[in-house]
Amino acid sequence: MQAVIVTGGKQYNVKEGDVIFVEKLGVEADTTVTFDQVLAIVDGENSKFGAPVVAGASVEAKVLKEGKSKKIVVFKYRPKKDSKSIRGHRQPYTKVQIEKIVG
Repeated sequence: MQAVIVTGGKQYNVKEGDVIFVEKLGVEADTTVTFDQVLAIVDGENSKFGAPVVAGASVEAKVLKEGKSKKIVVFKYRPKKDSKSIRGHRQPYTKVQIEKIVG
């Protein structure tokens, strides 16, 4: 059984037992979160597709940890202007494990 969920403005194709990195949710580790925006549930002959979401469907996940991704260096250089700038960015994330797909 697979499901397509939406969180943080992104879509994720998930199965039970998958570990995914989503945008920061702001919850503590070892708590359960529920994703209510399920776009599709694919289970062979019993597939359901929402318009835009599947009614009554949800995906339960366990929060493993929160953290920051590796640093991305943003370097701007303007030739012949003696101007340059360096900035770094670390995107926060939440690591979750998919426990159950209900639908």
